[in-house]
This record gives sequence, C-alpha cells and structure tokens, in this order.
Amino acid sequence: MTRGSFSASLTDVLWSFLASCFLLAFCVHKISTHLPRKYETCRLYVLFQDLIRYGKTKQNLSRDDWLRALDVPKRWFWHFYFISVVWNAFLLSLYLNSIFQHQSYPSWLTGILDILTDAPNTDSHVPQLSTLLVQLLLCFHSLRRLLECLFVSVFSDGALHVVQYVFGVCYYVILGLTVLGSDRLGEGTGSLLSQLDWFHVAGSALFIWASLMQHQSTVLLAGLRTGKSGSVETLAHRVPRGGWFELVSCPHYFAELLIYVSLSLAFGGVSLTWWLVVLYVLFNQALAAQLCHDLYVSKYESYPRHRKAFIPFVL
Repeated sequence: MTRGSFSASLTDVLWSFLASCFLLAFCVHKISTHLPRKYETCRLYVLFQDLIRYGKTKQNLSRDDWLRALDVPKRWFWHFYFISVVWNAFLLSLYLNSIFQHQSYPSWLTGILDILTDAPNTDSHVPQLSTLLVQLLLCFHSLRRLLECLFVSVFSDGALHVVQYVFGVCYYVILGLTVLGSDRLGEGTGSLLSQLDWFHVAGSALFIWASLMQHQSTVLLAGLRTGKSGSVETLAHRVPRGGWFELVSCPHYFAELLIYVSLSLAFGGVSLTWWLVVLYVLFNQALAAQLCHDLYVSKYESYPRHRKAFIPFVL
C-alpha cells in the first residue's frame, strides 16, 4: 500500500459497525416514542426495547417470562471493570516489556493483532508514548469504575439482558486490543520523554476533569439512596440534583464521552480508529441517556424541563 492511500483495518470496520448499530437504535427509539401505544405490545417492539434497555429503564417494560429468564443483575456491572483492569494491566505489562526489554508479544497475541490491524492508515502516526499513556489512563479509568461499583454505587434489583452482559465483557477485551494495535501505526524512535507533546498534557488534563465529573455524579446518585451515615435507606429512584445534573439528566454518561475524547486527544487526534471508538461511545451513551431522560420526564411531573438528556444545551 503506497503512502497516502487508505484502507480500513478490521478494528475500523468493527467500531464503525458498532457505532452505526447504536446510531440506528437511537433513531429507532426516537421514532418509536411517537408510535401509538397499541404497538407497545408488539413482539418485535418488546424485543428491541429489551435489548437496548437496562436497569430502571427496563422495569416498566411488559415482557414475557422467557425474556425475563435472560436477565442478569445490573449490579454485575463490576464484572466489566474487573475484566478490564486485569486484561488491560496484562496488555500494559506486555507493552512495557516490548519497549524496555525488547521482548516480543506472545504468538497468539501477535496473531490477533495481525488480524485486527492488517490494513492500517499509513498517514496516521501514533507515538509510543501515546499508546502507553492511553493504556495507563484506561487502566486507571477501569479501576476507578470498579471501586465505584463495589463501594459507592447502590444498585437496585434492576437487570440487563444476557446479550448486553456478554457484549460488555467482549467490549473491554476488544478495547484493550484496539489500544495495543495502535502502536502498529507508531513511531518508535527516540526516548519516551522526547515524544512528550502538548496533546499528551491536554488529553491527561481533560481525562482528569472528566473523571472527577463522573465520580461526582456517581456519588450524587448514590446519595439519593443513602443516609448521612452512608447506610442504604431506600432503593427507590429519585430525581438527581446538584452538580452537572442541573444541566443534563445523565452527566455521568456525558463524562464517559469526554473521557474517550481525552484518550483520542492523547493519541494526538491522528488515530482514525480511536475516533471511531469515540463515535461508538457517543451513540451508545446518547441512547442510554435518552432512555433515562424519557423515564424521568414521564415519571416526575415536576422534572426540570430545561435539562437535556446527555450533552448540555444540545441533546
């Protein structure tokens, strides 16, 4: 492939496909909200809603028993982050060994990366420092979310579909491979310190700010169910207030998007693959936020009408 040409890798195709699926799901949901109520009992409609909803947005969905049999507890969210921490820490260790000890990846990992990154865009060059930084930030993000799930969040008896559960597990595995595969676009010359650029600092700063914003939102949500002593007093859903909740119904989802934007910035903004990941996160989180927002608006007559669902003043 000559310089200046373009050919999508398998990871590009995969993330484009996932982004398209969630964009389509978001559009279909928006259209379905204007359908007559008689269609809410349609089997295809129920199956679609069952696959895109989880937690509190699934509770009022009229489902057959066989669909309920496919539920797993929403509190199992911590499994995703545990897998992410272990898997991405493992990939990070391999990457550090390849940089400082010049050790090759295991043959099975090399084979997977060969398949995923078989046709990269040669116009994009990602410094090794960017790959290392994104791996570190992703590990930190997963560890924080794991600790929040275990020690901060208060989960009700909400559920998610087993397909969503399997998807969540696979997602963090593929995400780690996507980060590691970016090094195949990389420039390995010079020391890591010599590769330091403004976008590494800017990306890290945005990551920290968005992480603090997400943590604050998680604490505020947990506070709706706990007393001053920190003990759980109720599992009921209440209107969240304070912080960024005054602008949007789901600031924790907006923060998730900003976190992935910060990682793309840490890549110098030159990784097409990672921008496709950002697109996927945008549509995925927009759908989840819209479902929550619709629930709040329909359930609480006094719900603030100025609040957007996801992005302040926009969506």
